[in-house]
Parts: sequence; structure tokens; C-alpha cells
Amino acid sequence: MSLTEREAWTVIHGMVLGAIFLLAFAGGLAGLWSLRPEFLTPGGLRERIPRLEIGTLLMAIDAWLTVITGTWIVYPWYRAPVPDSPRSKILASEATRLWHTLGMEWKEHVGWLTPLLATAVAFVVFYYGPRLAYEPRVRQALLVLFTLAFITAGIAGLFGAFLNKVAPIT
Repeated sequence: MSLTEREAWTVIHGMVLGAIFLLAFAGGLAGLWSLRPEFLTPGGLRERIPRLEIGTLLMAIDAWLTVITGTWIVYPWYRAPVPDSPRSKILASEATRLWHTLGMEWKEHVGWLTPLLATAVAFVVFYYGPRLAYEPRVRQALLVLFTLAFITAGIAGLFGAFLNKVAPIT
């Protein structure tokens, strides 16, 4: 099995970087959800906070790498001004036009919310540190932001997979 350079970058963008973010979400969600004083000893809190800080930071970095590779490496190939570009193929048929109108527009615009939200979560985790265990409203706000980041990334990933199925970047 071999991949062209474009296919390899598509795999790196979606199946590696995007999938890492989506998979790591479960660990981050569990870490934030269980960060409650009634569940933790002082020693447990000292052990969990650095892991949560590093985990949310790495997830934010991963989200940025995902949208950067998508926007400046993969996306120009999709939108190339040639008749056989994936965008041209999708827009050529009424049956597939919605894939571009909804799918790529989501990926182009709404998908950028993922790294912004993930960065906000990481910042607040670093800012509050161990105090986060005693701030239930802040934790709840982080859970909402974190979940929104996951949802925007998940929808972008689904659209990316479907778009690549309809008109692959080769």
C-alpha cells in the first residue's frame, strides 16, 4: 500500500491529528469531571493537576496543528482552480453540491472554534490549577467549552471523511 503526498497529508490531518484530539477528549472530560474535593486527597490533587494541565495543553496544540494542516496544506488542494479539483467535482453535481455548501463551509469556518475553545480550556486549567477542584462553576464552564470543542471537531471530522469519500484529494 502506498500513499501520495496529498493522501499522506490528508491522513496526518484527519486520521492522526484529528483523531488524537477526539480520542483524548474522553481523558480530559473524565479529568475535569472528577476534579472535585470530595473525590480527592491533597496528594491526589497534586498528582492530577499537572496531568490535566499537560493534557489540555497538548490537546490545544493538537487542535491548532489539525486546523493549520487542514487550512494551509490540505485545503488548497481541495480548492485548486482546476476542473478536476475535489471542489470542482463536488460542485459539478446537484446531488453532491450540499457536501461543499455545508461540509466544507463548516470545516473552513466553524472548525476553527475547536482550537480556540481548547486553548481557552487549557488556559483556565493552568490559571486556576488546584483551585479548580473548589470552583464547581468554573469546572462546569470548562466542561461546556470542552464539549463544544469536541462537537465542532467531531462534526468537522465526519464532514472531512465524507468529503474525502465523495471527492478524494489525490
